[in-house]
Amino acid sequence: MNKKAKKTSSKKISQINTGILVLENKKIFKGIGIGYQGKATGEICFNTSLTGYQEIISDPSYAGQIINFTFPHIGNVGTNKEDHESDKIWTRGVIFNSEITSPSNYRSFLHLDSWLKKNKIVGITGLDTRSLTNFIRDKGAPKGTICYTRNGRFNVNKLINTTIHWSGLKNLDLAQIVTTQKNYIWKGFKTWRKETGFKKNNKKSFHVVAIDYGIKKNILRYFSDFNCKVTVVPCKTTANKILALKPNGIFLSNGPGDPAATGKYAIDIIKNLIKKNLPIFGICLGHQILALTLGARTKKMKLGHRGANHPVKNLIHDNVEITSQNHGFEIVRESLPKNIEVTHKSLFDNCIEGIRLKNKPIFSVQYHPESNPGPQDSIYLFQEFINNMKKNAKKKRS
Repeated sequence: MNKKAKKTSSKKISQINTGILVLENKKIFKGIGIGYQGKATGEICFNTSLTGYQEIISDPSYAGQIINFTFPHIGNVGTNKEDHESDKIWTRGVIFNSEITSPSNYRSFLHLDSWLKKNKIVGITGLDTRSLTNFIRDKGAPKGTICYTRNGRFNVNKLINTTIHWSGLKNLDLAQIVTTQKNYIWKGFKTWRKETGFKKNNKKSFHVVAIDYGIKKNILRYFSDFNCKVTVVPCKTTANKILALKPNGIFLSNGPGDPAATGKYAIDIIKNLIKKNLPIFGICLGHQILALTLGARTKKMKLGHRGANHPVKNLIHDNVEITSQNHGFEIVRESLPKNIEVTHKSLFDNCIEGIRLKNKPIFSVQYHPESNPGPQDSIYLFQEFINNMKKNAKKKRS
């Protein structure tokens, strides 16, 4: 005779509040924990992208942050081995509206929940992400702690205390944490194509030295698309060591943290590079540090820009680009020296989205033209940098 099966609880595991989010003002959101069991404290921001969650989570610029995704269906196409923007995941935590369904995509290799566990990222789902987004919109990006325990027990007072005592991103230099520890030459893979995957670039027309403040791999892939050899160097590499590599141009990468804090060592390096009249191109944090080097100031934004649908006005060509963005600091317009021209502005809030030096081949943008994820309206900026290197090389020969 078979033993009677043990009666199970009618309350499903998915109904237990195994996840919690605590904000610095003691506001609490409860949900279902996913990913890595543990806790993480960071700045809560929201991202409005409809696609590309793997690229977003693996972007080093999210170091120190917990991402609230406004699009409800995150994780439904799984994860793969190819769409990482960095070798290590620096994002503190993730917040989703809906539970992840079984992945359905021909490229899927691993369920997002398993991928989060593997990379030790704490997550929570089942939250009213619209309410949280509205809170951030009205009050600004708060500090918060996200926690996941299988038994659903939390020391709320301790979590609140941890949140309140975290320093926040202002005055925090995170570039030196996420940067490479030693020089390396990019393998030369081009951007991914459906027909061929990642194809290797065998042409090396120009040599770009990229200063790594938290560089995304798709930036390196685009340089390969344009037949460049790229040497990536740590963020504190001196100008003399960079120049010893004999670059045709210098790239200032994206990255996390407060540009003023990173600028304490980066400004002197870039000043010495500018003296050599080499073409320089900056993106995101690199854009902000370039502005600081040229005499401008930066400040923390109330909300920041994070998403793949941000309209930017190109003031030079008088057209609009839809851009991918991820930044929480901006250049103070009133602080710009007269030798800097503003080339792009946000159509959301008119903040500066691009600058160039009037008398040198140096320019930068606040957004992400490498389009991963996001639209490809701004890839022409890579071509402009290539053209500057061509012109500079021609001057040297003549």
